[in-house]
Amino acid sequence: MGMSNTELRKSAVSIRNDLRPGDIGCLIYLHGVLYAEEHQFDATFEPYVAGPLAEFSKSHTERERIWIVEKAGRVAGSVAIVGAPENAAQLRWLILHPDVRGIGLGRRLVQEAVDFCEKCRYDRVFLWTVKGLAAATRIYTALGFRLTEENTHPIWGNTITEQRFELKLTSK
Repeated sequence: MGMSNTELRKSAVSIRNDLRPGDIGCLIYLHGVLYAEEHQFDATFEPYVAGPLAEFSKSHTERERIWIVEKAGRVAGSVAIVGAPENAAQLRWLILHPDVRGIGLGRRLVQEAVDFCEKCRYDRVFLWTVKGLAAATRIYTALGFRLTEENTHPIWGNTITEQRFELKLTSK
């Protein structure tokens, strides 16, 4: 009996926590191309991703981590946890190439990121996203994140409603 399409897609995917040459460029590229195709963002979105991602790559602490998704040796997605003031953590750069969507990977990445935050004894984890990313929003709310702020403004060549979600952690 052969594997289903979902099993085949899952078997070709791996996740790692180290940054390798080319990873940062691939992640910036993925954000730029996918958000342009799927949400009509313009090229100004890439520097918004690139700046903080470059800083993270140069100096991150033991309480910060990135998850790099690979499929067939190519970067296909990510998520990261970055420290923020007042013992908060920020979940950033959640992205998945369409080739690796629909197999539970997004939920797994966010769950691993939240587990990491609890292990690091953060008080809360928050994220900024844009309204209309239904799959991501379902993951966040299923894991207990609550919408705490919304702002609509012209940015990235579009009119965007940014949303802030937060999860209070119960560190032991």
